[in-house]
This record gives sequence, C-alpha cells and structure tokens, in this order.
Amino acid sequence: MPLAIRVGSTPANRSLLLLKAWSQQTRWNRSSHDLARRAFFSTLTNSKPTVSCSAIVSSKPCLDDCLTVIAVPFRDGPLIPGFYMPLCVKDPKVLAALQESKSGETPYAGAFLLKDDKDPSTGSSVIHQVGTLAQILSIQGEQVIVIGRERLQITEMVGKDPLTVKTHHLKDKPYDKDDEVIRSTYFEVISMLRDVVKTTSHWREQVQNYAQASGIFEAVDFNYQKLADFGAGISDAKKHKIQEVLEELDVHKRLNLTLELVKKQVEMNKIQLFHASLFPVTHATATFKKRIEPIKEKIPKHVLKVIEEQFAKIDRIIRNYGSTDDIFTYVDWLTALPWGKCSDDNFDVLRAEKILDEDHYGLRDVKERILEFIAVGTLTGNPQGKIICLSGPPGVGKTSIARSVARALDRKFFRLAVGGLSDSSHIKGDRGVYIGATPGKMVQCLKEVGTENPLVLLDEIDKLGKKRSRDPEGALLELLDPQQNSHFLDYFLDVTIDLSKVLFVCTANVTDMIPGPLLDRMEVITLAGYTTDEKMHIARDYLVKIVSGKCGIKPEQVDVSDTALLSLIENYCREAGVRNLQKQIEKIFRKIALKLVRQRAPAKTDLESSAEGSMEQSTAVAEKFMINESNLADYVGKPVFRGEKIYEQTPVGVVMGLAWTSMGGSTLYIETTFVEEGEGKGGLHITGHLGSVMKESAEIAHTVARRIMFDKDPNNLFFANSKLHLHVPEGATPKDGPSAGCTMITSLLSLAMKKPVRKDLAMTGEVTLTGRILPIGGLKEKTMAARRSQVKEIIFPEANRIDFEHLEESFKEGLDVHFVDEYEQIFELAFGYEQ
Repeated sequence: MPLAIRVGSTPANRSLLLLKAWSQQTRWNRSSHDLARRAFFSTLTNSKPTVSCSAIVSSKPCLDDCLTVIAVPFRDGPLIPGFYMPLCVKDPKVLAALQESKSGETPYAGAFLLKDDKDPSTGSSVIHQVGTLAQILSIQGEQVIVIGRERLQITEMVGKDPLTVKTHHLKDKPYDKDDEVIRSTYFEVISMLRDVVKTTSHWREQVQNYAQASGIFEAVDFNYQKLADFGAGISDAKKHKIQEVLEELDVHKRLNLTLELVKKQVEMNKIQLFHASLFPVTHATATFKKRIEPIKEKIPKHVLKVIEEQFAKIDRIIRNYGSTDDIFTYVDWLTALPWGKCSDDNFDVLRAEKILDEDHYGLRDVKERILEFIAVGTLTGNPQGKIICLSGPPGVGKTSIARSVARALDRKFFRLAVGGLSDSSHIKGDRGVYIGATPGKMVQCLKEVGTENPLVLLDEIDKLGKKRSRDPEGALLELLDPQQNSHFLDYFLDVTIDLSKVLFVCTANVTDMIPGPLLDRMEVITLAGYTTDEKMHIARDYLVKIVSGKCGIKPEQVDVSDTALLSLIENYCREAGVRNLQKQIEKIFRKIALKLVRQRAPAKTDLESSAEGSMEQSTAVAEKFMINESNLADYVGKPVFRGEKIYEQTPVGVVMGLAWTSMGGSTLYIETTFVEEGEGKGGLHITGHLGSVMKESAEIAHTVARRIMFDKDPNNLFFANSKLHLHVPEGATPKDGPSAGCTMITSLLSLAMKKPVRKDLAMTGEVTLTGRILPIGGLKEKTMAARRSQVKEIIFPEANRIDFEHLEESFKEGLDVHFVDEYEQIFELAFGYEQ
C-alpha cells in the first residue's frame, strides 16, 4: 500500500508542521511565523483572527453526508480535525489522484491511521475505519499539505490502486450543553491545560493563544468538541489512544478520554522536571564550558562576553521551563570555533619546491611566483599580503596548485566554490530572525578545519552571480580586504571574527569577468597551459599509471606508444589543460578492461570458481595490449580535430593569423575575394560570426590597406572600384578581438596585388590607422598553435618580444620569429620575395 509519510511525528512539532513545509519554499521572519500561528488557531475556534488569513485557510466546507475519496494511510498518528499536516506522498498514482481531487470541485481526501505499520497487505482492512476528511491545501512535488475537517467512516471500498473508498460523515451524539457533569469535565481539562503551560514550553505559546482566541479560560464559550480534539492533538500519547478520541462520538466520553491523555502528559512533564532538578542548572552549559576552558584566554573579550551572556540566558530559561533549542544552536557554533588555534607554518622553500615539482610538471613561471611568495613569508614570518588569483583555462591545475601550496605550508585546506553564488548570506550567514538560520561558509570553514589559519580556495570567482538585493561582491570585498577581514562580521553569530590569518587563493578562467574592486585586491598569476611536450610527459609518466591503477590493470599489460599519445594530444585534446587528456586515456583503459573481462568468461566453470578467482590470476596470462597511432581510433573513436593547416600554399587573398581561445591557441585564416568591379563601387562585406571589435578591425584594415596601396601605386584604383568580401572560416564559432588587424590588411593587399604571401608564414597584431602595430595577448598559446601547424615564420609585435624571450628554449626552437612595430615591416616580410 502506498504510504503518505507524515513530516514530524512528535506532538511538540505538530503546530509548526505547516510552517516547516512552507519554509522550504520561502524564507519566513518572525512576523510571518506569528501570522501563520494565529491562522492555525483560528481554525480551532470560531472567533476571527487578528490578521486576515484567507490566503492560508479556506472557509469551512459544506459537503454531502456521503463522499467518495482517496484513502491516504497515516503512519505516525491520526489527523485531528482542525490540525494542519504536511505529507510526503511517494506513490505517483496516489499523487496524481490527489492532484486531480484538488483541481476538481471536491479537493478532499480521507486520512486514515494504519492498524499495523509492518503489515504489507493492502486494502481497506489495514486501516482504521474511522478517519478524518482532509482538505488538500497545496501540492508541491511530493509534498501535500492538508487540514483536518470532519470525522469520516468507511462504508465501502471502491478501488484498490489507489485505494478509493466511499464514506459518510460522523456526527456527534446529542448532548445537553448545560449538563453540569460535562461542564465540570470541561473545566478539569482546562485546568490540566493550565498545568501543561506551567510544566512544558513546547505547547505553552500554542495553549495560551488558543485560550486567548477561544476564551476557554474565561468560560465565555463552552466548545466541548474542539477542546477535546485540541487536548488529544497536543498530547504525547500513543497514536492508537489518540485514535480512540477520534472515534468517540459521545462528547462527554471524548472529553474524559482527552482528560486522561492530558493528565498523563502533565505527569510526564512533572517527572522530567523532577529529574532536571536533581542536577545543577549549569549542567546544560557544562559541555560548552568544558569546550572553551582550554582556550578561554585566547578568545577575544567581546566574544567571551557574548558567550557568558548566552550561558546566563540558558540558565534563566531552563529555570522558567522555556525552550533553549535556538540558543543551544547559537552557543554550539560560537564555542566550536578554533579561537586562537593555528597550525605551524612551514616556510622551507626547498621543501615547497619539491612538493610543487612532485604534483605538477612544467609551469616553471607559476612555481617561481609561488616560491617568491613563500620566501617573503620566510623573512617576515607571515605569508599574508596580496591575495593570489590563479588564472588560466580549465584543466591546467589551478585547484591542485592551491592544494600543493597548502601542503607545502602545512596548512589545512578548504575549498569554497563561489561560481554562480548570488546570495551574500552564503558568505556572511543568515540573520537570526530567520527560521533555520545558519552561519556563513567562512564560519563553517573554521569549524571544519579546526584552525584559524587555513588556506581557503575561492574557486571560479570569475563566475560570481549577481543579485541586486543580496549581491555577494560586497561580502567578498570584506572577506578579501586585509583592512577589513580582521573584523569580519558573520550575521548569524553577530560577533566579529579575525580572518586576517587565513590565506586566500582564488581561481578564474578569465580575469575580465572578475569585478574590478575584487581584482584590485589580487595578485594574478597566469597559467598559460601546457605545451605538447609537457602534455606528453604528464600523460606518459603520470596519467597512464594513475588510470591503469584505477581500472585494475597492471602497467605491464598495456603499452601506449609515444605516437599514440602524440596523436591523442593533437587530434583529440588540444585544450590548454590535461583534464580531457585524462578522460581519453580512461576511455582506452576501460576498453581494455572490458576485453580482459570477456577473456575470463569462457574459463568460468561454476559460480564458486568465479567467486574465488581473482583479477590478478585471470590477467596473468592475458595478452599485452599495444596502443599505437594505427589502432588508437578503435579505443577513442574518430579524431575530434582535423589539421589546422588548410592550404599547403596560401592562395592570393588568404593569410594565416593566430588566435587565442579558451582551448588554448589556434590558427585563424583570413580570406578575401573579389565580388564585383565598377567605378565608385568600392566597399567591404564582412562575414564569419565576428564580434563588434573584430568588425571594427576589418574596417580599419580596409582603410589602412587603401592608403598603403595608394602610397605604393597611386594609379591602382582597386580598392576604390572593387567590392570585396572578407570572411573568417568556421562561421559557427564566435570570434572577436583586435589582434587580427595586420592579418586582414595583408589579405586585402594580397588580393589587390594578386600576389600570395610567403609560404609557412603566420602573423598576429593590432593595427592603428597610422599603421602602428600594438601588442597582443596569449603569445604562448599562439606560438603553440603555429608549431602545431608546422609554421616556420611568425610575426609578433615588437612590444611582445620580452614575452617571447621568457619562453623555454625548447619551445622556441625551429621558429623564425620577427618582431615589428610598423606595418611596412610586415609588408616586406610577407611580399618581399621573388616569385
């Protein structure tokens, strides 16, 4: 039988069940909580609530005596008329039936208590025949919120899946409202409810509000039925005892049953109070005091003052039998922080260099910058200073470098993903007025790592979300600013915390997306990506070994040749990092694992021998797998990338440029062709999914090319009388940036002079209207793209000479690089040869 599981089974939680259900969809403050509570008690009385609650509770229905409804079995207890209940309905058929009922004219279901939770049988026989008519208020996913209305009794089962029954309404037996015996019982129940107020805090506010709304303590109105239901609903009695109250139609007997339940509740509360009185009141705070005793001298005075105030508040509330749950949660967080506890920093530069080399191959410049940072810490005894931001394409090792720095310094490591973060409360916590409030991630970080000086990685900071009302940028500014983070305020704790000892490291793919005030507080270290040689070394000496171990394959069983790895890098994994390279190697080893397992299958004779045999025994005689360039496609499929070099000899009007992409570097052809000729018809049409900056570069290139052509040959009116079409191939790929300016000019001049550019030449550089060549970015990636396309000569701006000189010698080997600062120099290099 599909079961609807009730959320929260203890009577102490029942009045807040609806609030908990709604709080998952919206954040409530205390005034909203009060509105819902008053709306709840208005359903138990006929009096009007002080606040309009028509949006929460519908008017009481007028229905026929007989009604066919879906029977929803309850595990934890019966639904009492006048009480809300959120249900979690797992059965899709029951959920669909309830949704259909809610959409119809009779949005009701039948709530019936199960006779035995462990009974697996289905049908109406496993549930009590008397239940409650439940009005369906809302359905959100699997969560259904209902309110009890009237008593029902099953008369006939209509369907099994879902269980559908015919019912009729049960009416109370006639009674004399002025009967002295009933009235005395009524007053006795009220007396017990007063004792409930004195002996427990769970229902104190609820009983007081009910009494105020109904006037029961003043005997203004004798509503015997609802008082009996209310008393049964708040008791901790067993569910079958409460079911007896629900089934009783004699109002006097029902009051007597409720009286017994409330009496037992009061007695239990008194026993609990007696046990509590045997121990000192300070027992409640003993755990917290024991926790802070060793570090009491290190706790800031303003924090210690708040802690002691909270201890006094707990003691005072316990003496008055109040609820301390919220305060306990607050004090638990406040005392669990590592006040004054720091790990010892290790500033051994040689050890740090060894760790960085073990964890990462190459990245010489990046490692040098990090070692400089550690060296400053050695001299000053404190590594604080600029916030490090590791910037680079995906998969180049930004996160793992941060882990290595933490290991080198002997600091605890904590990763905080801020990509897509749009709410400052994740950083600074929720304010205490909200239900379910929690501290921010930094407080949670300190509690988790147990020290005041961890290394915290703020991952993907360039993908920070935006939200007008709760913008996280301001919270991060306070977090990263050395002048402010020594007094960082968490809204939940409401005390300042010293975060100046925390070492922050950020990661980003591009720094352009980082807000300016944040970027101003960071020192950016750029990870340009790995060269082909570095990828070969990482794949051969690291990735192959790691992946083979994860797949349960011995290294000697597989031989991946260098030619296969080179083909894998150039034809499948051209991105700057090695994450995709690892995925492709995993594909190879998964295929091999499948072949090994299939080889084992014929050798199995029975189930026992299969279970006893180990993988090591079965693979001991397996063949050795040779992976080379010829059979690589059998393991990883067809190549993803084709050769970037489209032309062996570039034709007239075509020039090879160099571009930077998030995948690294690539070649970029600029093609120009003649469309039509006519006097005064000169013009340029541009295609290729180009951005606004690149379109402007094309217009500048056209103007500069016309000027150069006029200077070289005043009689050449090609540009004035020719309509041209400039195109950048791979039109589905968006392209933008100014660095193709010199390439576009060269393409236009090549068409005008009907002369192709020099073979195996590539260029990049921004051009001004006067022909000056401006510096470009991504020089290393563009150089890698040129080498991959077997380009021998490259033209770079003169301002980028220092960037090229910093590249490794092996990276520059075999390249003839020209540095220029005027386009005239490019003209001579591109066209100054004999045909």
